[in-house]
Amino acid sequence: MSHLSEIIDNKTNEDNKLKIKQQKLRVGVHLAIFIEPYLQYIIEGKKTIESRFSVNHIAPFKKIFQGDLILLKKSGGFIVGFCLVNEVWFYHLNPSIWNKIRNSFESELCIKDPQFWESKQHALYATLIKLGEFNAFSPIKFQKKDRRGWIILKPNETELTKNKLEQINKTKSGLIYWL
Repeated sequence: MSHLSEIIDNKTNEDNKLKIKQQKLRVGVHLAIFIEPYLQYIIEGKKTIESRFSVNHIAPFKKIFQGDLILLKKSGGFIVGFCLVNEVWFYHLNPSIWNKIRNSFESELCIKDPQFWESKQHALYATLIKLGEFNAFSPIKFQKKDRRGWIILKPNETELTKNKLEQINKTKSGLIYWL
């Protein structure tokens, strides 16, 4: 992970360097695997929202937050750059939410194939991520031995701390007292 941090530091424009340095201790770092043409759409700035749909409650659902960093890896290829997370929406899916997502975000998702929506029809959870500017760097080889499309390399420390405080402050009666 430290090798990746050095590359990111060296390849980032000054504005994003400042954002990353301000958040370095608490920012989450994610690895997202993309198939084409979606990775190219992100690189070109056409795809500004990434979506992940799942039947199970798995990452990135409720595990990614504004300010987190997403490393972008081509399926079967290299990590080619990163984006910062500008905004995130989580959904428990039902027919009206499906319509809202499709009507509100289809163009930003760059989904042109109607088969996409059909292939996701059994999903129960959706995560939509507003991506910041794509930052390229020299490709990095990353060995991945499973089929996951999303890996949390480093959890968001702010959220971990908040969750730990909530757990610590729960009494036996189940009430939460804030510090």
